[in-house]
Amino acid sequence: MSGVNLSNVGLSKKKPGARGSLLTAIGRKVCFIVLLVAELTAPTYAQSDSSIVPGPKPPDAPRKWKELVGIYSGDEDKKLSFVLLEQGGKLLWRDAKGVSQELQLSGDSLFLPSESKKQFPHDLVRDEASGILAFCYLNFCYERKDPGADPARSYHIAPAYPVEELRREARAANPPAETRSFRQPDLVELAPLDPAIHLDIRYATANDFLGTPVYTQARAFLQRPAAEALLRVLHKLKSLGYGLLIHDGYRPWYVTKIFWDATPPEGKIFVADPAQGSRHNRGCAVDLTLYDLKTSQPIEMTGGYDEMSPRSFPNYPGGTSLQRWHRDLLRRAMESEGFAVYESEWWHFDYKDWREYGILNIPFEKLGIGSAAK
Repeated sequence: MSGVNLSNVGLSKKKPGARGSLLTAIGRKVCFIVLLVAELTAPTYAQSDSSIVPGPKPPDAPRKWKELVGIYSGDEDKKLSFVLLEQGGKLLWRDAKGVSQELQLSGDSLFLPSESKKQFPHDLVRDEASGILAFCYLNFCYERKDPGADPARSYHIAPAYPVEELRREARAANPPAETRSFRQPDLVELAPLDPAIHLDIRYATANDFLGTPVYTQARAFLQRPAAEALLRVLHKLKSLGYGLLIHDGYRPWYVTKIFWDATPPEGKIFVADPAQGSRHNRGCAVDLTLYDLKTSQPIEMTGGYDEMSPRSFPNYPGGTSLQRWHRDLLRRAMESEGFAVYESEWWHFDYKDWREYGILNIPFEKLGIGSAAK
């Protein structure tokens, strides 16, 4: 492969009880996750450059409302589920069929505006350390399936097998054979391209979904055309006060195998099958989010990075108006320069030319590109 360093980059500066009026619709056994998947729209590569802003920027929701928003489930199969969200300055309850009703909050009780507070109490179960745990109506409770939207907090799973064992097996395995011809790899390191590109490479730390590092270096790379397109995205966002926070770019194939083998069956939609290879393996996928240029703080989205829940879907209807606005801004900006969002992850974008590059399995330290960041 051909490597690059800082002298030949050639760019401009800078990848899931009782019945009442509120609970009647909840009781319909409609799988919430299936509904959300059906709501997703097909990704597109083309979009007008006239504006990437998804309408007027809404105000942030009150903190006490943000503590409530999320998915609530009344059974292990998640068939009795609903969402609490903020939209248009209102706190809404949304059932599995998409029907919404406004709620009002009084202390630790929720109620419909048309109801008597005393006659129909919908009480919240709160823990001082973890916040809202459940939503209860008489003797039936719905557990809050929501780890929170803190951008710095990672979602964790219990690996199906010990990661070190999987690492040894993956390093000894070979990627799937590809017989057709591809473009010559030309990976570019992202961090040196513009000071407004920040890194949060969690796979190089224990703050990832496996709870242990899988990378030896905290670096991010993309094929040159994808890197150039990413810079154009960044320039559009900088004028709006945002920078790009990169979580991952090029990913050696053996890491994709570790992720697949470690992830339980219910989470497989959030990881790539190593038998097919990942677009990350081709250097044409990037995991990223926005941060505030003034504060350098990550922007709060509808769900967390690498979270394996419906909150990760690009069209998840929950969260707050501002969270959805930022999520949609990122998507519109990326789509305007040839990236397409992955159907299960709001943070994962594939560059349009990914089919033109072969699967790579080279660790960062052997790429021959620049040197690791100090």
